[in-house]
Amino acid sequence: MSYTYENFLDIVRKLRRECPWDREQTHESIRQHLIEEAYEVVDSIDAGDIDELKKELGDLMLHVVFHSVIAEESNEFTIDEVITLICEKLIRRHPHVFGETVVNGQDEVIRNWEKIKLEEGRTSTIDGIPSALPALVRALRLQEKASKVGFDWKKKEDCWEKVEEEIQELKSISDKIQDPDVLTDELGDVLFSIVNYARFLKVSPEDALRKTNEKFFRRFQTIERTLKEQGKDIYETPLEEMDHIWEEAKDKDEKG
Repeated sequence: MSYTYENFLDIVRKLRRECPWDREQTHESIRQHLIEEAYEVVDSIDAGDIDELKKELGDLMLHVVFHSVIAEESNEFTIDEVITLICEKLIRRHPHVFGETVVNGQDEVIRNWEKIKLEEGRTSTIDGIPSALPALVRALRLQEKASKVGFDWKKKEDCWEKVEEEIQELKSISDKIQDPDVLTDELGDVLFSIVNYARFLKVSPEDALRKTNEKFFRRFQTIERTLKEQGKDIYETPLEEMDHIWEEAKDKDEKG
C-alpha cells in the first residue's frame, strides 16, 4: 500500500488524539529526540546505507510534522505555514534562479545568500548559528561566516602558525597553572585554531573526529574481543599487551 503526505498528516493527528504517550508530548519533551533522529540520518549516510537513509528520513519528517501538529492544536501555526515560509525563503534567497540576478559560481551565491539574510533583518553576519550545535560544527560555521566578509587568514601557513602558537600557550600554562577555567579557555583556543586549519584543508573537523571516534571504537573492541578469546581479564592485562593488539588492529585497518 502506498501512503500520501495527507495520509501521513492524518495519522499523526490521530496519534495526538488517541495515543496516551503522543498526546502528552510537547515541543520541549521531544526536542532531544529530534536531534537524535538527525544524527541517525547522518549515520545512515556515513554507512552508505540507502535503505536505512530512507527510513531515517521518515523518522526525521515525523518530527517536523509532529511539532507542527502540536502547534496547530494551540493555534500557533500549521504545517502549511511551515511549508509556505520555507518556500518563500528559498525563492527569496535564490534570485539567480527565481529572479534576474546573474551569478558566477557558488561563492557568489553564498555571498548573496548572506547579504539577503542581513536585508531580512539579521543584525550580524554570524547570527543564526544555533548554540546547541556540536562545538566543532559551530566553530566551523562561525569561521565560515566571518570569512565571507574578509575576516580570515590569507594563507593556510599563517593559520598553522596560529595552531602552533595556541598549542605552545596551552603547554606553557598547563606547566604552571592548574585552574580548570584557565585550562578550559586555553584548550578551547587550541581546538578553535585546529578547526580553522581544517577549514583551509577543506576537511570537516566534525567528520574527521567522528571517523577517529569510530576507529578508536573498532580497535578498542578488538582488544576486548581478543583478550576474551584468550581467556584473559582486560582489567588484569598489562598496557603493553593491549598496545600490541591495538597495533595489530591498526595494521589490519591500514591494509584494508
